[in-house]
Parts: sequence; structure tokens; C-alpha cells
Amino acid sequence: LTLAKEKDPKDPYSLSLSYKEIIDMVNIGEEVFFADGTLQTVVIDKDENSLKLKLLNSGELTSHKGVNFPKTKLNISAITQKDEQDLEFGANNDIDIVALSFVQSAKDIIKAKHIMARHNFDPFIVAKIETGEAIDNLREILEQSHGVMVARGDLGAEFGVTKLPRMQKHIIEVANEMTKPAITATQMLTSMKDNPFPTRAEVSDIANAVYDGTDAVMLSDETTIGKYPLQAVEVLHDTIKDVEKDYPFFKEYKPHNSSDAVSKSAVELAKNLHKESLVPFTTSGNSALTLSKYRPRQSIYAVSHSLKTHRRLSLVWGVRPLLVMEPVQNPTKLLYNFVKKILEEKRISPDSKFIVTIGSTAGESGSTNLIRILNKEGMEAVLKSEF
Repeated sequence: LTLAKEKDPKDPYSLSLSYKEIIDMVNIGEEVFFADGTLQTVVIDKDENSLKLKLLNSGELTSHKGVNFPKTKLNISAITQKDEQDLEFGANNDIDIVALSFVQSAKDIIKAKHIMARHNFDPFIVAKIETGEAIDNLREILEQSHGVMVARGDLGAEFGVTKLPRMQKHIIEVANEMTKPAITATQMLTSMKDNPFPTRAEVSDIANAVYDGTDAVMLSDETTIGKYPLQAVEVLHDTIKDVEKDYPFFKEYKPHNSSDAVSKSAVELAKNLHKESLVPFTTSGNSALTLSKYRPRQSIYAVSHSLKTHRRLSLVWGVRPLLVMEPVQNPTKLLYNFVKKILEEKRISPDSKFIVTIGSTAGESGSTNLIRILNKEGMEAVLKSEF
């Protein structure tokens, strides 16, 4: 094969790259992998315009597939001109979540944020961890992003598939500790592209991702080009539901700040008092995130007046977002609106018992400092409140 800056239309074995400058960075003896590593080659010769590749295995290669250079130090930006155009599209279409590919350091996230700021665009940023640099800089990347994706296709191509399980566990563990939602993706149910039933190994893979602590699992080819998209979603749902019957609830972490400490205390109260659910009142979503971090057995009903927060929280483990009416500064009025809404909509029974976390200044992000235990009598008292 020839990998060139410009494809030779007369040569059926000539390929081209979107990043033409990469050709200059690759050296003889380094590996080049295609399509998540399913087709592997090594560079045996090069000139200023192309690389000569020797095939290490046979396989099928179609257009627009990913290319990996596992042993090459790539001095390129994770944000391309096309990415900038896509971010502008996201801003114009009220996109909730942006997943940034091939992030190598926190600088890539910061650059993306600057571009988004020019368009007054503030989405939920998910960093896709796909390279060795990203693994080395994982904590600084997570500091700047809202969540992380274990992108197993490119990660497996970079490091080899045998190292992938350990890396998956490491990424999820760090994300859990730092209160960042983790998404596990790639080849969750690949066989279901063509078959109505999964393999036993695929079902076990889903279960292990859940046990690792992932917040979400994601399908790709199974639902975009697969023959059985609905069945794939059903298998994913049913497997997760069954695993959670035996889930290791109540994780232990040291709180990072006062709001985190309030959330940890609320989870411990819910556990010790056998309450049915936890109810954080949240503007930014952080209160729900910190409750979720401790993996309580109880459901988390996250109450927010922000539609943006309501949408984002659908990614977070154990959280059921509830959208309330207009923002309210008075905590008692906010409680009144919540209790009235959930009883009218029959979300819970009048005999339910739950733990509420709220800020002394309702509607102010980062102000969570109160815990309240509510039961039937407490809800009745809230509904009789005067403001």
C-alpha cells in the first residue's frame, strides 16, 4: 500500500489522509493501523510525499476509516478546521454534548472552549481517550472536561487489545474519583450488526463495564448500520438492568469540598435510614453528580429549572432528571413546587421517604449546604407552607 498526501487515481493501492502533514512525521519501521487496528501495516520506505506500507495481515478497508500511528509522536492539534466548523454548527443547533476526538492534553480542551465561547456555546464536553498522551495526561484532561469516553477502538489500536481491559478500568476509576461521567464505547455488541442475538462474550463485556463503574455504554455500528438496532438496544438495557441487581453500591471517596461532603452525608443517611430516594436541587447539575459518585442504591431525582442541566444529567449514573418551573430563590418555595409536581404526576407515592439536598440560597450553583429528610408528614407540611 501507498499512503500519500495526494491519492494516485491510477493506483488502486494508493490511499490518502485528511492530515497531509502526518506523512512527514512518520518514520520507517513505525506501524500504521487502519479501521481500529483491523488492518495493520509497517512503513518500509518513504519520500517527501508518501509512505510505502507492508501489510501485516489481510482484511477489508473502506473509505473514511480511522488511521492510527501507535509508535509515532504526532505534533498536531486535536482541533481541526473541520472541527471548528462542526462546533459552529453545534452552537447554531443547540447541541447538548460535544465529544472531542484524539484529545492529547488539557490544552486541546481549552482551545475547544475558546472556539465555543466565540459562538456563545457551552455544551457538555466529553474527552475521548484514544492515545498514549491522553492516558498520561488523563487527570488534567478531566479537570477541563465534563466527562470522558473510553474510546476502545483507537485505544486498542494504539496499545494493543490485550492492554485494553486494564486501561478501561483505570480511566473509569479516575473519572469516578474526579466526579466525571464515563462513557464506554466501541464494539459493545458488534455481532448484532448482522445477527439478532449477541455472543456470550459481548454480554459479559457490557456487564464488566457496568461493574467497572461506567455511567453509560454506547452503541455505534450496531444502531447506525446494523440490521438489528432495536434488538441491540434491548440487549444492552436488559443486561444492565440485571447486573444492577448485584451492583457494588456505596463507593467510598474522600470529599473534595463542602458540597461534596454534604452529598456524601446524604448518601450515608439514605443508606442508614433506609430512605427510598435522594433529591438534589441543582442548577448546574453538580449536586446530582456528587451524589451519583458515591453510587447509592437509592434513585436520584435531580430537580433543576435549567433545561440544559436536565438534558445533560441523562448521562449520569442513577440520575433521573426532573424539570421544574421557573427558578426560585426561596428554598421552601422550591420544595413546595417539587412536592406538588411529583405528587400530581404520581412520580412517587404520598408515603415515600426521601433525602433532599439544597442550598441555603436556592438556584445558586455550588451553594448546596442543607440536608432535609422528608416523609409523608413532611410533604404535607411543605404543601401548607407560606412564602
